[in-house]
Amino acid sequence: MTDEELITQKVAEVAATADLYPGVVIVLNIHTSSVEYMSKRGLLLLRTSMAELRAMGPDYHVRFFNQEEAQDYVPLLFGIMEKNDFETVISFFQQVRTTEGPEWSWYLSTIKLLAQDTQGQPLLFICFASPIDPSSHVTAKVQRLLDENNFLRTNHHKYALLTRRECEVLQLLALGKSSQEIALMLSVSAQTAETHRRNIRHKLELHSTFDLGMYARAFNLI
Repeated sequence: MTDEELITQKVAEVAATADLYPGVVIVLNIHTSSVEYMSKRGLLLLRTSMAELRAMGPDYHVRFFNQEEAQDYVPLLFGIMEKNDFETVISFFQQVRTTEGPEWSWYLSTIKLLAQDTQGQPLLFICFASPIDPSSHVTAKVQRLLDENNFLRTNHHKYALLTRRECEVLQLLALGKSSQEIALMLSVSAQTAETHRRNIRHKLELHSTFDLGMYARAFNLI
């Protein structure tokens, strides 16, 4: 059986029941980074057709998905490809541009390997994307995690400038400790604690207590 025949067979198997599920079922071609199949719910939400999706090729991923967060889950997809294992499953949150509203819509996506090519290498992924109610508390939590992760990526080079002692002082500052309290806790002079504090603000370009808290949360200091 050729790769093309296998793709046709697998798409037919998935399509036979895909529209029964409460989310969107997608079959992705790993070789071409294009969509081989999408259930009717997905086509309606994206206001597109299978012919249009196939014509888009890899542009499908750029057109409908938030590329800022793709940096987080794309490495997971490469991990599945490297393992080349049908039992490996990954799940992640992603933002999709659909017809549900002008803003990004949150989905929980689950992906696994569906088929290997004639050389025994990964050929198809199957993905199940389930919508998350925008009024759900989960949405707010996921957005906060995404914001913190983006902040970490953007500011990691600044954080790397801190010494180990300055990281300790940053943590205590985020917990609301004064220079005097920090001096006592670290067994240093008040002047030394204040010097650390000034150095931290300079290196991280801190302008407010909120900025300080963002660093502490993003880098797991609190």
